[in-house]
Amino acid sequence: MEVHAISAVQKPLSAIARKGSARMKRAALFLLSLAALGFCLTSELNAQYLNFSFHTDARNGAKIYKAGCVSCHGTNGKGAPQTLSAFQRPDSFPDFTRCDQTTAELNSAYKDVIMNGGPSRGFSQIMPSFKEALTQQEIDDVIAYIRTFCRNPHWPRGELNLPRAIVTEKAYPEDEVVLTTAVNASGTPGNESHIIHEQRFGVKNQIEIDVPVLFQDQNHTWYGGVGDVTLGAKRVMFSSLNSGSILSLFGGFLLPTGNRSRGFGSGTTSIETFAAFDQLFRTNTFIQLQGGAELPFRTEVAPQSLFFNSAIGQSFAANHGLGRLWSPMCEFVATHDLVNHASTDWDVIPEMQVTISRRQHVRGNLGFRIPVTNTQGRSKQVVFYLLWDWQDGKLTEGW
Repeated sequence: MEVHAISAVQKPLSAIARKGSARMKRAALFLLSLAALGFCLTSELNAQYLNFSFHTDARNGAKIYKAGCVSCHGTNGKGAPQTLSAFQRPDSFPDFTRCDQTTAELNSAYKDVIMNGGPSRGFSQIMPSFKEALTQQEIDDVIAYIRTFCRNPHWPRGELNLPRAIVTEKAYPEDEVVLTTAVNASGTPGNESHIIHEQRFGVKNQIEIDVPVLFQDQNHTWYGGVGDVTLGAKRVMFSSLNSGSILSLFGGFLLPTGNRSRGFGSGTTSIETFAAFDQLFRTNTFIQLQGGAELPFRTEVAPQSLFFNSAIGQSFAANHGLGRLWSPMCEFVATHDLVNHASTDWDVIPEMQVTISRRQHVRGNLGFRIPVTNTQGRSKQVVFYLLWDWQDGKLTEGW
């Protein structure tokens, strides 16, 4: 009898193990596919972000700039005097000495405008194309010289502003408005949207407000309302373009603005804190890691919890790294309540981000969130967002 009982237990356990092994194999194959994609696209992708392979000469760039750029952009990078200009400056006319304007821009954005003219990124047509006048190396040298107008080396470079994942938060301080939505694809009908405003201030800081809006079908009656609002601040602790690394810390409050009886809020103020680390590799493969905690003031109302989010992805673009940017990613999301006998909820989110506007300041992301553990009562969800990087221009500009 004991042998039969053990055998009966082993059969379902072995079946679960086989299913888990199959999931792990599929996940491993996905990650290997991303890595292979990165290595296959190395030659094109290097133009998009870090440009490790470029050996630039800022001194040669200075000669080219003084010969062909000063008539519009001035010797000091602030722009030539208006009395000497033959055109009316558009609102998007750059001041290369302003670190808040220049450090957020990628080398590829500068290169696209220099090669193909302002309209290639939705800027003014007064910026002509220089692809017939300058070689690729000369353009790279000019960009290297333009970078010297920002005298403060502590501003994190825009190359470290990685594609935004749906759940995992970035380490880079952004100027963005994001509308993100999750729609239940199974189980109880419902959806949850977040209106997120992120604003950079100073060299390394960002403030954030996150307003969730929820709609749920509860016993065949739809209810809606605002959830718990998040107010927080993020600060960059370390960033290096040479290594492709950036680390930030975040601290904030979740305010009990949601209706707890409807399941829209926790019913207590909570502290949220996390660390975010992003790593960009030479092939434009990237990894984002985020780990933190939510600590309610009243633990008898809501439990303390830990969370760990991670994303791995790959960016590639058409037109030798200067065109529309595609970023397939896969996220692994974990939450663990600090109560007795609680187990960890794991989700996986395959997704794709793509730039929509020519200026690449409007982006979209579409994914599918799949519960992997503790699936009872947890719905699969279609998740997506629209992102507007308002520092790069108005929502109506850059198309």
